[in-house]
Amino acid sequence: QLQASGGGLVQAGGSLTLFCNASGSAFRYYGMGWFRQAPGKEREFVAAISWTTGRTEYQESVKGRFTISRDNEKNMLYLQMNNLQQEDTAIYYCEATRKVISTIEGEYHYWGQETLVTVSS
Repeated sequence: QLQASGGGLVQAGGSLTLFCNASGSAFRYYGMGWFRQAPGKEREFVAAISWTTGRTEYQESVKGRFTISRDNEKNMLYLQMNNLQQEDTAIYYCEATRKVISTIEGEYHYWGQETLVTVSS
């Protein structure tokens, strides 16, 4: 089970950290990702981290601004978001995949409660 939190209202240029709490002892063996869905748009990939080497992948528009990380001892996934822009406004989901790492949502098998991020001008 996955539960995202940490969303909120922030001004453009501000920062937020999203958290994803995973239950179960197998968290460390799953690739993890953050996805988001803006109003009227399809859900899109944001960032992913492997369960082996900690390799990361990012959507081009968030590179240099967002950082994904994980703490396997605490069963936690994080997304540090800096220099937020209005186009980052969306519902954010954390998801788990049995693959080492993936940027394709169809390859993710588990997701849970989302968190809303709203960036104002």
